[in-house]
Amino acid sequence: MKSYLQEIIKRKDLLFYLVKSGLKAEHRNSYLGYLWWLLDPLLNVVIYYFLVVVVLNRGGEDFPVYLVIGLVTWRFTNSSIRASAKAITKYASIINQVYLPKAIFPFAVSLTQVFNFMFGLVVIGIFLIAFQVIISWQAIYLPVIILVHLLFLLAVTMVISFFCVFIRDIDNLISHILRIFFYTSPIIWESRNLPSQIAWLAKANPIAILVTSYRDVLMYQSSPNWLGLILITILSLLMIFWMLKYYQVNEHKIIKAL
Repeated sequence: MKSYLQEIIKRKDLLFYLVKSGLKAEHRNSYLGYLWWLLDPLLNVVIYYFLVVVVLNRGGEDFPVYLVIGLVTWRFTNSSIRASAKAITKYASIINQVYLPKAIFPFAVSLTQVFNFMFGLVVIGIFLIAFQVIISWQAIYLPVIILVHLLFLLAVTMVISFFCVFIRDIDNLISHILRIFFYTSPIIWESRNLPSQIAWLAKANPIAILVTSYRDVLMYQSSPNWLGLILITILSLLMIFWMLKYYQVNEHKIIKAL
């Protein structure tokens, strides 16, 4: 696996190119272009605020801030996983002509979405200022949470990217699976309102742990769930290393399937 990692590092120029081209491709034919990186999370907040506060008459004074943190975090997760389904297959013509370590493609997907997430953090910052939410020293943990989130998504994207080469139906299932995680995570609803029978969902769900951790350090002036973050990190790293080895052993199968 060491030689495989070295091969990926050698191709860092290609990795940067894939990230750059991925960013350009997202809004290539739109009039507003990169402005959508800011508008998209803002419009999501407006829609769900109308649904939850106006229609359902729920949510407290700081609910817009609560909502924007949840939706921006979810957008990072959702867009990364959705893009991973075609991370390898869309480059089939290149892969069949030149040898490339196939794991580089899910890496590129994750890094591309991290860049988009940075714009989402700008939107969160605007809401924190607008609603006069005081940011305490716990905000220094934010880079750690982002790193854990990135490792988690990289592990997931590596799995999905590989198996979508052989089972294309997974791509069709992803949207439904993501919808389940969206509604079982405290993104548009508050975990304290959960019935005790299903409260375990917010404790065992890794997405719920990550979303809550962002809110803890940015909104509630408290430390994140370190135990949950450490478990996510360990499991993600184990999965990443296992998948790197799996990619290395099965590179030839990917070429045949494409």
